[in-house]
Amino acid sequence: MREVRKAGDGVIDPYVMLGIARDAGGEVIRRAWRRAVKTAHPDSGGDAENFGRLQTAYELLQDPVRRKVYDDTGYDPQLADPKDLEGALMLETLVNEFILDEREPGSFDPVAAMRRKLSDDIVKNRFHILELERHRNRVRQHIDRLGRRPETDVLGSMLRARSQSIGEAIRKAEGQIDAIEHAYKMLEGYSYELELIEARGEAAE
Repeated sequence: MREVRKAGDGVIDPYVMLGIARDAGGEVIRRAWRRAVKTAHPDSGGDAENFGRLQTAYELLQDPVRRKVYDDTGYDPQLADPKDLEGALMLETLVNEFILDEREPGSFDPVAAMRRKLSDDIVKNRFHILELERHRNRVRQHIDRLGRRPETDVLGSMLRARSQSIGEAIRKAEGQIDAIEHAYKMLEGYSYELELIEARGEAAE
């Protein structure tokens, strides 16, 4: 079975998957796909998930528009890891912010600004988790201090439900931190060149 490798963190490279060159034509793609699915098909003992990815890779390369987008960006939603999709949505919001920034390009570092914003969001979510844990602890202490209770125990049920909802909020915040950390990781390898305005001014004098 052909090894499934990724073009980026979480994105399958359809060219690698089918073992073809990036400028391969339609007939080459079809032959490579037919060859790959012979062993990848579940009926032949292949993995169903891998077979699905092969099919998606084939459809991408046969679609001129999707293929061009992938060639230009290295990205295709159907071949992306869900974490990458969530991270991309976060980064898209930050990209929109610095695109609308009216400062001159080169006078500030938008990549560093995006990293700072993501780091700040991680800190905020961790603080939020601490607050939720303290709140849940207080609720649990109230539950423990309830002595004699009626058979229906409405109050106990309400407190337990509140504790459970706080637990869900904590898990949601933890998931948000994971997503933010993944978005931060997607910025690895980027640098931004700043204009040396002061140095240029001195050179002109």
